[in-house]
Amino acid sequence: MPAAMARRLLLLLIAFLLAVFVSWALFSQMYRMPRRPAQTFGGPPPPPSAGGSPSPLATATTGATPGAFTVAIVIDDAGQWPATERGYLALPIPLTLSVLPHVRYTAQIAQEAADAGKGVMLHLPMEPLGRDTAGPGEITTNMSDAQIAAQTENDIAQVPLAKGVNNHEGSKASADPRVMRDVMAVVKAHDLFFIDSKTNTQSVGAQVAQDAGVPNASRSVFLDNKADVAYTEKMLELTVATAKRDGSAIAIGHPRPTTLAALQAMYPKMQAEGVQFVLASELVR
Repeated sequence: MPAAMARRLLLLLIAFLLAVFVSWALFSQMYRMPRRPAQTFGGPPPPPSAGGSPSPLATATTGATPGAFTVAIVIDDAGQWPATERGYLALPIPLTLSVLPHVRYTAQIAQEAADAGKGVMLHLPMEPLGRDTAGPGEITTNMSDAQIAAQTENDIAQVPLAKGVNNHEGSKASADPRVMRDVMAVVKAHDLFFIDSKTNTQSVGAQVAQDAGVPNASRSVFLDNKADVAYTEKMLELTVATAKRDGSAIAIGHPRPTTLAALQAMYPKMQAEGVQFVLASELVR
C-alpha cells in the first residue's frame, strides 16, 4: 500500500475515534445532571424556594392579593335611567345594581346586570320620614303584618334575579322593629341577604336581620349626596380610607352621570392603592 494512502487512512481512523470519545463524554455528562420535574399546565404551581417570595405563576394561579382590602359599590334606584346604568355595567370591576320594583326598566336592567356578571339586588321602597313617599311598592308603618309580608313578596317577585335587598328611602320604616321583623321574615324565606342603607341613624334593619339569621351588612359611605364629580371623588377617597381602616367598605351611589364619571376616573387609582372590588354579596355576614 502506498505510504500516502496509509497516512490518510490513519488520520481518518484517529478522527473517527476522537468523535466517538467526544460523543460518549457529552452523553455521560447529560445523565449526571439533575433533572427538573416537568411543568404541567393546569396543575398546582411549584412551591417557592425556602425563604423566597412566591413566583409570578403562583400568585397568578391562586389569585392572591397580598394586603388588599375590599370595596363593594352599590348603585341604587336602578331601572329608571338605563343609558347611565349601562355605563356602570360596562365598567371592568365588580359592582352591584339595586333595582327598584314597579318602574319602567325593572326587568330589563336586572337582566342586563346579571348578563354582565354584576350583582343584582332589590331596592325595596320603604316609608321615609315626613310626607314624602318612596314610590310604587312602598312598605309603610301603618300596614298590618300581613300587608307588609304581601307587599314585600310582591316587590321581590318584581326582581327575581335579586340575591339581596336594601332599603330605598325608609328613614321611618327602617327604624320600626315590627316593620323590619315582618320584612326580614320574607327576606329569609327567599334566602336573600340584607344591606341596611342607613338612611336613618336610628335604623334597626341590620340588627333585626342579624336576629333573624339573615346575612347582612350596612352602608359605609354615600357617594353622591351632591351631583358633583369632585364631591363624589372625595367620597370615593373616604371609601378607600374606611376600607383601609375596617378591612372593607360598602359605598352606595345612584345612576347619575356625575357619579359614573367619578367612578370611571377613580377606580384605577383605587385599585393602585390596594382596593379589591367585590360584589355586595361578598361583604355580608
